[in-house]
Amino acid sequence: MTHTASTTVDFDQLLAAAHDLALAGRWERALGLLDTTDCADPDDRARLALAAAEVALLSDWFAGTDLTAARADRAEKEAPGAGWDLGFIRLRHDYRCQLLREGVFHPGPEGKDPETLAGIRRSALSLRDSAPDEVRRGWASMYLGLVVENLFAERAAAPAHYEDALRAGEAGGEDGKGGDDLLTREALRHLGDHAHDAGDHERAVECWERATGLGARAGLVPGVLAQQLLLAVLARDAGDEAGARALAREVARWAEAIGADRLHAQTTGFLDGVDPTAAPEPEPRGGSDGGY
Repeated sequence: MTHTASTTVDFDQLLAAAHDLALAGRWERALGLLDTTDCADPDDRARLALAAAEVALLSDWFAGTDLTAARADRAEKEAPGAGWDLGFIRLRHDYRCQLLREGVFHPGPEGKDPETLAGIRRSALSLRDSAPDEVRRGWASMYLGLVVENLFAERAAAPAHYEDALRAGEAGGEDGKGGDDLLTREALRHLGDHAHDAGDHERAVECWERATGLGARAGLVPGVLAQQLLLAVLARDAGDEAGARALAREVARWAEAIGADRLHAQTTGFLDGVDPTAAPEPEPRGGSDGGY
């Protein structure tokens, strides 16, 4: 028997709840909550559709679904010319589509249309320069770094963009009054990867441990698991193979349980001896989620 009921809730709280569910890996539940919400106000309907597109993007990244394009088109219909936030969703979606080939990560420009890649780069630059606030400018800088590194193979050019993102993410400190923990986490993940690649173990530990804590505080469950895998890499580098394998086994168990299939595959590869940070890369540099 199906039961239906209507109630009134604070709209901002509902959107925040859906966002938190998505961060926790409950993408279907988050979309179900949004899809069963009725809004009379056109502005609220536009915000609802935009929130659903954001959830779809997280699902695509972590669970390998293919939901974002349709959700972004729906958001565009609800709010034609929806502006910066929808543009940023489309940028991340386009970036992901160029990074994946038949479900497998394929970084670099080889075999890809140069004009398509150039368009993605232009979009990232435009979003950075037109961002309405410092945090969103930082997110655009973060993705500009990811684009130049993972799509154009310009690895040396990326850290400056990540540092820019880190400054924006840390604006206001870590006291909950400004800044963005998820942006700070993302920048630290990739700066830690560059430190690791340069042999700076101490800096890599600092970046990756801090990123793990920030992801946990934000409730980003699959992201924390991806970060734990990088800590397992450091344990292996330090000669603690038993510790590395114990941590990786737990990451694999959790990833499988929440449906983070790509992360589960990467972690089982690590258990078989594959270094997820080494070139040639089965995943984008810095970890399995490649952004957010």
